[in-house]
Amino acid sequence: MPEYTALTVVAVLAVVALELWGLRTGIFRTRRYWISMVIVLGFQIPVDGYLTRLADPIVLYDARQTLGIRFPWDIPIEDFGFGWAMVTLTILLWRRCTDGPSRRAAAGRAVPGRPSNAGAAAHREDAR
Repeated sequence: MPEYTALTVVAVLAVVALELWGLRTGIFRTRRYWISMVIVLGFQIPVDGYLTRLADPIVLYDARQTLGIRFPWDIPIEDFGFGWAMVTLTILLWRRCTDGPSRRAAAGRAVPGRPSNAGAAAHREDAR
């Protein structure tokens, strides 16, 4: 398997595993997350398409390191997996950092400046 393809698969699997068995933020079940991914894709396609266009590329790929499948506008398909893993990992870590105090408060431990039901309120907001 080409190197960029293999690393993309590893990145996607690692992020999924981190969420499902480590951080457990629940983002994969939220509409907000999937809408965010559509927005990211909406910007990724034109920008990545411009950068990787075969007619006049700004970013070059070694053809031996990818599957050679480019869609749309000459975008290597590996870019979509890599981009998804990068953005999703950022969201996961952000959620982990910002939800930490709320979860502690919900567990009954006092957090200065937070009401004791902050974790439940944050969870209800994400479910919308």
